[in-house]
Amino acid sequence: MKDLKYLAAFSIPIMAFLGLYLKGYWVWATPIFAFVCIPVLELIFPVDTENLKPEDSDSKLKRNIFDWLLYLNLPLVFGLVFYVLFIVSNEVLAAYEFVGLIFSIGIVLGVNGINVAHELGHRQATNERFLGKALLLPSFYMHFYIEHNFGHHLHAATPEDPATARYNQSVYSFWFTSTFRQYVSAWKIQNKLLKNSKNSFFSVKNDMFWYKIIQFCYLIGVFLMFGTSALLFAIFAGIVGFVLLETVNYIEHYGLLRLPTKSGRYERVKEMHSWNSNHVIGRIVLYELTRHSDHHFKSSKKYQILDCHDESPQMPYGYPTSMVLAMIPPLWFGIMNKRVPKEMIIS
Repeated sequence: MKDLKYLAAFSIPIMAFLGLYLKGYWVWATPIFAFVCIPVLELIFPVDTENLKPEDSDSKLKRNIFDWLLYLNLPLVFGLVFYVLFIVSNEVLAAYEFVGLIFSIGIVLGVNGINVAHELGHRQATNERFLGKALLLPSFYMHFYIEHNFGHHLHAATPEDPATARYNQSVYSFWFTSTFRQYVSAWKIQNKLLKNSKNSFFSVKNDMFWYKIIQFCYLIGVFLMFGTSALLFAIFAGIVGFVLLETVNYIEHYGLLRLPTKSGRYERVKEMHSWNSNHVIGRIVLYELTRHSDHHFKSSKKYQILDCHDESPQMPYGYPTSMVLAMIPPLWFGIMNKRVPKEMIIS
């Protein structure tokens, strides 16, 4: 039964469906659940630093249930998206309902879309990577697959990494710098991959072209099927989705830097270069994303067997709570700056 604890990750889309069905002020149930109820639960439940024994890890890797819990997010996410687009195009909604649904679906796109896509994007099986890219589509962030796998994991915790927040950089500044720099970086990486494989920029192997075409066709399809209101809804919900991702990126590596070696290169990525959180609620809802230090230490490791390392810098709160704190920069800096190792701070 312990394996089924990750069903809790579906609580986010369930709350979104509840808001869609009941409407009225219920449309705000998902944001309240995600950023009020979950943080409160994280404060109540104890921190769990226990790691699996080797034999337990081997056992969990053999159970397909952990993979299917990820795959189920695809029909859930797209089902909710098309359901809400149908509602938006066929019913008269108050402005507060329209906005509330944008945030609700945007949160689903971030948690059950991009977050799951991140996990599947690290898999070796082509079909799993395909599912991951599909989950990035409604947030218009398909380029994340290229930049994250070929850029972020190489440059994490260095000034060269768009997804590493600088010391004393606010989350609002980071939204813009990371979003823009990651997109540019994805194109640079794509060009490099094409040159290495001796393909031209206009080759059918240029995945960035395909991502743009697919995302454009998605929006055209939404417009033709559901109309202008639904198109605006899809755009804004997608923006909420990727802004949520960038907020997570912000807290994952805030202020942490790999130090240069005598050769001039940066030291290899270690457990100390990502913020770790062992708060159980956030761990479950986010498919262990909060054990981010181990993920960077060995990116091919599946979520159900990620470990906690004593050397990793520990967040005082879980990821959902930390995301709320990041929205208030003076409070965030006051809590987190003293936790950043002094040798990593660039004056």
